[in-house]
Amino acid sequence: MSGDDFTKGVEDGLRLSKRIYFGKDRSVAPPKPITAMEKATRSYYPVSPMVYAVISNPGIVDNPDVPSYQPHVHGRCDPPALIPLQMNGIGIEVDCYLDTAFVTMTGSWRVHCVMGSASCDCRLAIPMGLEGSILGVEVEVTTKSYTTQLVVMDEKGETESVAKAEGGGFLKPHIFTLTIPQVDGGSNISVKGRWSQKIIYKGGEFTLDVPFSFPEYVTPAGKKLSKKEKIQLNINVGLGTEVVCRTTNHPLKERKREAGKLAFLYEAEVLTWSNTDFVFTYSVPTSSAFGGVLLQSPSSLSIDQKELFSLYLFPGADHSRKVIRKEVLFVVDISGSMKGRTIEATKNAVVAVLSKLDQGDSFSIMAFNDQTYLFSSTMELATKEALEKATEWIGMNFIAGGGTNMSIALDKAIEMLSGTKQSVPIIFFITDGAVENERQICEAMIKQLRNQGSDLCPRIYTFGIGSFYNPYFLRMLAMIGRGHYDAASDPDSIVAQMEALFSKAASTVLLNIAIDSLDDVDSLEVYPSIVPDLRSEGPLVLFGKYTGAFPDTLKAMGILADMSNFTIDLKVQRTKDIPLDKILAKQQIEQYTAQAWFSQDKKLEEKVAKISMQTGVVSEYTRMTLLETVQEKHATTSSGVKQGKKETITPQKVEVTKKSHMIKVLPHLGVGFGNLIATIENTPPGYEPKLPDQAEMLVRAAGNCCVNMCSKCCCLCCIQACSQMNDQCAIVITQLCGALACLGCFACCELCCGQD
Repeated sequence: MSGDDFTKGVEDGLRLSKRIYFGKDRSVAPPKPITAMEKATRSYYPVSPMVYAVISNPGIVDNPDVPSYQPHVHGRCDPPALIPLQMNGIGIEVDCYLDTAFVTMTGSWRVHCVMGSASCDCRLAIPMGLEGSILGVEVEVTTKSYTTQLVVMDEKGETESVAKAEGGGFLKPHIFTLTIPQVDGGSNISVKGRWSQKIIYKGGEFTLDVPFSFPEYVTPAGKKLSKKEKIQLNINVGLGTEVVCRTTNHPLKERKREAGKLAFLYEAEVLTWSNTDFVFTYSVPTSSAFGGVLLQSPSSLSIDQKELFSLYLFPGADHSRKVIRKEVLFVVDISGSMKGRTIEATKNAVVAVLSKLDQGDSFSIMAFNDQTYLFSSTMELATKEALEKATEWIGMNFIAGGGTNMSIALDKAIEMLSGTKQSVPIIFFITDGAVENERQICEAMIKQLRNQGSDLCPRIYTFGIGSFYNPYFLRMLAMIGRGHYDAASDPDSIVAQMEALFSKAASTVLLNIAIDSLDDVDSLEVYPSIVPDLRSEGPLVLFGKYTGAFPDTLKAMGILADMSNFTIDLKVQRTKDIPLDKILAKQQIEQYTAQAWFSQDKKLEEKVAKISMQTGVVSEYTRMTLLETVQEKHATTSSGVKQGKKETITPQKVEVTKKSHMIKVLPHLGVGFGNLIATIENTPPGYEPKLPDQAEMLVRAAGNCCVNMCSKCCCLCCIQACSQMNDQCAIVITQLCGALACLGCFACCELCCGQD
């Protein structure tokens, strides 16, 4: 289901829910009609875990407890209406380690909108926080239960012994959905969902933001019904330092406080559900940079039985630290596929980012398709006049058209920024497409950046738009250039996501970082191999594998904004209660996949698949499946007991529960490696060619048949044949033509009704 179908379905579902009669004793009313102003600003996408009844036949919508006997509704809903189910209870348990949070959500919903004699599919939607990654879902419904499970894909990109892909996927990059088939009206649905997300680090503070805001119409209709919400929070910064609680928007009670650890609990009976997300901020009381190195021994299931290490370096809360001056070159794709809303949103985003340049920064803009177009051949100071001219130039030159030639644009960008010494050069690369020579582009960038000598190498920040670009090419390009990668899935999110990426680029505080004391470690693997810069808006994280002994301390060195040298000692400690393999899983999978794509390494692909299977984090080489367990109850009778000459038979009912399993494959949850054909054809982001349905195929076949017949007969032949035809043959021919005409009318009616 597309995003438009989803929002239309929810809108139709809220209208249908007005049919439900709750009786005289009710604490909530059906959803109020939405005004035109609210409709323009309101989004029907879920902002917290929700379950919807999928209604194709509106005639089954009714209260399963108190039937309303309303008039029958004719027709069907296309797309299906989605009625938000009423929620009985909700709770989250959050475990925070370093910069990652693991969230376990438990909730219960009731199918309150379908008559007891009917059933419908139900759709679960789980929005996740920053850089969220779904880890697994468990669902229980009466005599059925469902569990997600990852399986390895074969070389053809398919799994063995599984059904056709259906029943789930990502509605948005941060919203996971799952379809629960055929749930009876009045049933309760219990859900347990697990995901990981990043903890925001900015200005020396950690901010945890977990979706926990629910609309009023999911409140159960009944004053006496128990409504309980619960939040359990555990924090372990992992570096042995003190943790200070700053703010919270829910009334938490402290349960535990130790060095580097905190635990809180909130549990209450409520009249209405929480209408704000759960936000909690905390900090480590130090103004300077801090960090450490964590070691973890391999488990019995480890792939290569090597030791795992991770280096964390946080910038601290020193607000007096200077941010390094920047020279930013925006390299923007204006090929034909960018036309429409995409190019307009990109214009607005680049103009918004230009306004965030600091005094003393310099910039220029390069647009490219088959050719390149420069705002200025030299870097311009970010003065008010220069920014106004740049805005005018963007409006005149950002016109979508032509092909996509990335290599020429990137080569010219490197050439323009070479020789920089007193400021950090940044290439801000924006595209929505894929090209055939992506690996060659990466190789060329590696060679050119190595040839920079003592000068500061250009940093490359990459931004992808839509779903046709290759995210692993952009990620690899950013890794080579010590930068960062981000993306926007649709035009509506381009401005916000691009501003967030530029904010990271603009917050660089430490350059050219090197780690000392690692030369003597055996079989050392470090990712990323080119160490990124340290930014004030997040920690620097390195990870890898090794064998043998590891030093007790490591030394990190770099260059500050005033071009002075910086050094910090990082203490090495072995973890006991921190799941380092799970914390690093998503980062490992993303960077290993980018490296495997670049080097075309099959063994590295297999390694990614194994990490995915062990940690539950989806990858390009695994598929998520849905395991269904059905509990069947059977009654049996016991055999008779012989007493003397008589045999007395005493039937005893014994319930025997049997379980049957069935596996369904969900649509591929990976982001893919780009779409060359869509890029060559300049297909706009979000466009998917519609395949003809069965009615259209039948009409086409009938039409082609008639055309073929007519093409073989001239008008005179037809007249002569009809004059010799008897009455019975004429009737058959007339009926056949009428049937073909009806098929055409049926297809037209279906198309019109679907768009009504």
